[in-house]
Amino acid sequence: MKLSHWLPCLDWGRRYDRGSAAQDGLAALIVTLMLIPQSLAYAMLAGLPPVTGLYASILPLLAYALFGSSRTLAVGPVAVVSLMTAATLAPLFPAGSAEYVGAAMLLALLSGLLLAAMAMLRLGFIANFLSHPVVSGFISASGILIAVGQLKHLLGVSASGENLPQLLPQLIQALPGTHGPTLLIGVLSLAWLWWARSRLKQLLQGLGLSPQLASNLAKAGPVLAIIVAIAAVALLQLEHAGVRVVGLVPQGLPGLTPPTMDLDLAIQLLPAALLISLVGFVESVSVGQTLAAKRRQRIQPDNELLGLGAANISAAFSGGFPVTGGFARSVVNYDAGARTPMAGVFTALGIGLSVMLLTPLLHDLPQAVLAATIIVAVLSLVDLKSLQHTWRYSRQDGAAQIATLLGVLLIGVEAGILLGVGLSLLLFLWRTSQPHIAVVGQVPGSEHFRNVERFAVIETPSVLSLRVDESLYFPNARYLEDRIGELIASRPQVRHLVLMCSGVNLIDASALDSLHAIVERLHTAGVQLHLSEVKGPVMDQLRRSDFLERFGGQVFISQFEALKQLAPVPPSPPSQPLSMQGNTHEKRS
Repeated sequence: MKLSHWLPCLDWGRRYDRGSAAQDGLAALIVTLMLIPQSLAYAMLAGLPPVTGLYASILPLLAYALFGSSRTLAVGPVAVVSLMTAATLAPLFPAGSAEYVGAAMLLALLSGLLLAAMAMLRLGFIANFLSHPVVSGFISASGILIAVGQLKHLLGVSASGENLPQLLPQLIQALPGTHGPTLLIGVLSLAWLWWARSRLKQLLQGLGLSPQLASNLAKAGPVLAIIVAIAAVALLQLEHAGVRVVGLVPQGLPGLTPPTMDLDLAIQLLPAALLISLVGFVESVSVGQTLAAKRRQRIQPDNELLGLGAANISAAFSGGFPVTGGFARSVVNYDAGARTPMAGVFTALGIGLSVMLLTPLLHDLPQAVLAATIIVAVLSLVDLKSLQHTWRYSRQDGAAQIATLLGVLLIGVEAGILLGVGLSLLLFLWRTSQPHIAVVGQVPGSEHFRNVERFAVIETPSVLSLRVDESLYFPNARYLEDRIGELIASRPQVRHLVLMCSGVNLIDASALDSLHAIVERLHTAGVQLHLSEVKGPVMDQLRRSDFLERFGGQVFISQFEALKQLAPVPPSPPSQPLSMQGNTHEKRS
């Protein structure tokens, strides 16, 4: 395998020029302004010192630029992964303690190693077990939970909990102790950030700025909120009045230090690290694929696994915590014109300069401003309308989405997503355990066969044509036996049963045993089994067994050929369908 497969930077690096550098530099400047407040805020959300958010936005970006395949994905701390980090570590250590920080670094290391191992083993398909409704419900619930959890910083009170039943009573009880100046700072920050997100671009365009410049300046709204808040706290001495501030932020780049190497702790954190890896990978790949499609580019899931794995390992050795590709930052990076992952390298340089030069200025930054930044960012992730759309389209998927949402809100992050994934798998097994099996007949004047309950078709009394619309495997093998038994018992004239396999993509060992049993039962009833329209891979499977030699029937290339050989006499007139084509939304054809 070519080295460039695992190092996509060798591909785009050969064609890198000044024009691309200029575009990447501009995008990096905008993303850096956006990333500084977000990194501080998401570190606080994860229960870590704010500076760790900056640390997690330096080396991980460089590592992803080497191994990642997306040209515009912006890697760093994100809200959902930060929440999962806090939910994992809060029961184990005091938030912000040295043990907590070391455990967060170990969590990043485990996540990185798992992602890298999945890349080498090409296991990206595992993330497919997180269905879109489950991911949507999880992200929406996480957004609500994060926003509620940040209200304590807006109110200037103390409250903790992993779910709404724990958080809400504490917040309500703490309301009489609300700190006025903190609440004022928080409300003003919320109002400004919300207005800047929705209206500032329009205002700047009205002043004569180009749409692109207006959009870029509007993205810097949180930076202005931070500057004004720091100035207000410093001038009015609000820290002495009880306003909680970030405090002393270490100056200088992080050193390369290993995380806590505790085997027992690593084993305890491993399940959470796997969940964080899968959720981060799904979010990152979804964003990367969407943005790549707009430029007719492609991303490679294995490269994304390796890129995210390298980013998390880098975070583990540079004082950070688990990271992944962020939706909002990546969209800003794309809109700002980023051409290659060098934009991430330039962003890392910008964050590095900020750590070396600006951290002393962050001492008076109110925690309420960071909380407002988080709330505005995460509420944009909440999409409750998708519940209605999913439920209308599929009750089963809607149930999984609702279960995930309620599980996260009422139980906790990890329990919620496991509940959603588990319910999705159970519903999948339930659906496929009772496959749609249709009796079909010939459409007059054609070689097509359709459901007798939907179309006016021609049936042959001596031949039962049965179409199976699902792969045959262990959950549905017995159902197929029972269904065929019922149909044969109700049709005494049948002498041949043709199993139409156009919808069958797999026949596993259990289903093969069931087919043998079906053949024996049909023989005792004087009926011969045949197959038609068997797909190539399924035929290859059957040839590896003795079924084709033993079952005594034929394998026809089409259902029409089967009827032509098995029933050469004229068939009976068209049957009357029980439901016409206008009702195809209720029953499959």
